[in-house]
Amino acid sequence: MTNEAICIEAPKIIKRYTVANQTAIAYGTVLKLSGANTAAANSISGDVFAGIAIEEKTASDGITEIGAAIDGVWDMLVQGGNITNGSIVCLSGANTIRFAVEADCVLGTMVGKILETGTDATFVRTRLGLI
Repeated sequence: MTNEAICIEAPKIIKRYTVANQTAIAYGTVLKLSGANTAAANSISGDVFAGIAIEEKTASDGITEIGAAIDGVWDMLVQGGNITNGSIVCLSGANTIRFAVEADCVLGTMVGKILETGTDATFVRTRLGLI
């Protein structure tokens, strides 16, 4: 995968999720909830945010769990327009974020708050969670 999130401030809260054995997941991959306590790499706008992979998972390695950060500060790629400092963001596609609208709050797609203004196709500093 490409455009993985880059850790700037280490996370303090890590969640464990079940993942498919045959799936490869790179460190920094943005994860979505795909079932009951199950995660996969996010792929489209509207995915429900599960966290950011904090470990590498090789395909068919026999491992069926992965750790995901749900806090910390990460550089993440903007897709779908410009966003301003302090905006709440949600998932936009594979490893990307966009400005969150009211409907995203209800759907659980929010990722966190950006800490700098960003333009489309640039990385911006993002604090996970809604602090």
